[in-house]
Amino acid sequence: MKKNVFTILSVAILLLISCDDILDRPQLNVPSDETFWKTEMDARLFANGFYRNYFVGYADGWATAYTPLKAQTFSDDLASTGKQSSFENAIPSSRGSSSATDLDGFLTQYGGPNWNFSWVRKANLFMERLESKMKGNVSEEAYNHWHSVAAFFKCFAYVRLVSVFGDVPYFETTFSNDDYKTMYKDRDTRVVVMDKVYDLLKNEVLVNMRKNDGANVLNRYVAAAFASRWMLFEGTWQKYHNGDQAAATKYLQLAKDAAEIVINSGNYAIDAPLRDVFGSQDLKGNKEAIMYRHYTAEQLKHQVASYSNGQESQDPAPNLALVKSFICQDGKVYQNSTLENAKALNIANLAKTRDPRFEATFIDHISINSSTLLYASKFIDRNALTLPNPGVVPMYASNTNTNDAPVIRYAEVLLNWIEAKAELGVVTQTDIDNSINVLRHRPLDATSLAKGLKKTTDMKLSDITDSFDPARDADVPALIWEIRRERRMEMVYEPSRLLDIKRWKKLDYMDNTKYPDTMVGPWVDMQKEVPAYLTPADAGKRKVKKEDGTIVTFDGKNAAEMVGYYIPTNAQVRDPFTDRSYCSPIGKQEIDLYTEKGFKLTQTTGW
Repeated sequence: MKKNVFTILSVAILLLISCDDILDRPQLNVPSDETFWKTEMDARLFANGFYRNYFVGYADGWATAYTPLKAQTFSDDLASTGKQSSFENAIPSSRGSSSATDLDGFLTQYGGPNWNFSWVRKANLFMERLESKMKGNVSEEAYNHWHSVAAFFKCFAYVRLVSVFGDVPYFETTFSNDDYKTMYKDRDTRVVVMDKVYDLLKNEVLVNMRKNDGANVLNRYVAAAFASRWMLFEGTWQKYHNGDQAAATKYLQLAKDAAEIVINSGNYAIDAPLRDVFGSQDLKGNKEAIMYRHYTAEQLKHQVASYSNGQESQDPAPNLALVKSFICQDGKVYQNSTLENAKALNIANLAKTRDPRFEATFIDHISINSSTLLYASKFIDRNALTLPNPGVVPMYASNTNTNDAPVIRYAEVLLNWIEAKAELGVVTQTDIDNSINVLRHRPLDATSLAKGLKKTTDMKLSDITDSFDPARDADVPALIWEIRRERRMEMVYEPSRLLDIKRWKKLDYMDNTKYPDTMVGPWVDMQKEVPAYLTPADAGKRKVKKEDGTIVTFDGKNAAEMVGYYIPTNAQVRDPFTDRSYCSPIGKQEIDLYTEKGFKLTQTTGW
């Protein structure tokens, strides 16, 4: 049966949200469109229907869409057993599905939604109902606020769609089901669409939205934090993909300005250890969590922490390319560091010598539950890994986890700000002190202090010269390279890396042949550190790679030679890919549907 490419969402779509947290309150009675839109509460209830789609946190139950760790497994940071996951290489039959099962796999590669404009329609409906039914029933300030909330969600929908498909049709308003000319319009250019987003953000959202509308709900600072992310993405995309350079500058300027709305508020700070941000059972009062999602054993649970508990398997897992990107505690790259054992790339020494974010992100010893032997433990509290069997404790196991999720955090805003300034060419030492060095001054918890870790030395702008990192890409200025490094360290497994390398036009970092460090793990002496992998049954299965590139395979008798970078079992390079992989193709069914209706839907460039 043919389906309309749009899903018409009813006014009655509301979320389950809690008395403390807008994301978790109990369901309310379903109103009708005729009796709705009289009060601010009506607008608030309709707005709540967007929260679970956009402020995902760690998601619900077994859901993984947009979640950190589970959804962020396709980038140059990770290696896996077997063949490395490949880019899409054929036009799919359909790209219009909105089912969670279909979306999870699609999100892994593209980090965004399918070809579905239902959330755009819902945002347009919100804006129009406010105009036609609520205006005059509430104060001008209230109307302006809620209209800006609706505009924010429309921006959110389009930012996601553009990041996946590039050019997409922009729908200014809702339309009737028999208005085929509008329904089946072809794509607008991404600049046209993102200029609309820019205008909504600059002239409405960041002007009219309330600075405070209650605890842990959308407000101007939350919106500005997201705006800094979106405008940085599009500004750098236009810059590095040889797009509209005037638009690139305009978007980057707004990224900077939006970040400054958050920074200049004085409401936020980096005042807690990293694991306290991701493993806390209650983020209320945490000054880094600009918005968070609260979980409780009674109402809402997730499964992200269970995959950080040291017992659940991790495949893909952190690779050598990621390991090498971490700065040392003396503020230097490992090749130039004077710290003892800085050049020893085994896990124990990495945890001792690297920026403390390394130890806060990964277990500091080999784990056979990781396909690369390096295990990510970022999304769980410190106590979990002191237990003999955290996998049987509900808060650390299965889909009954209850640690809170930062939806967007101040650390990212600081990184968005300094990168936008660097792209605009206006960075000073004071700017570095107010961003990167703020992150390096993050408090260390008792566990890291007991291990002897120290805060990383401040970055000095005068030190960041062409010789600072011998591995720097020649086409990236030294300062921007170091800002990108800081982002990579800070945001491991968060919804960032794949989108970052796409916007920088660096997707070739995922070419395993060109960058072989993406296919191996840290340095290991297998006989000493993981003897369980050197049994007679492991002959021909276990491999290490020497510094000179030589691969040694365990033959049952050469255990002493099994020293080198660990190669995941049967690791093979991913399929070749081209620049068309930066954006998704449209499905054949969608193309055919337009044709049947007498219209044309243009396929994505390269497909």
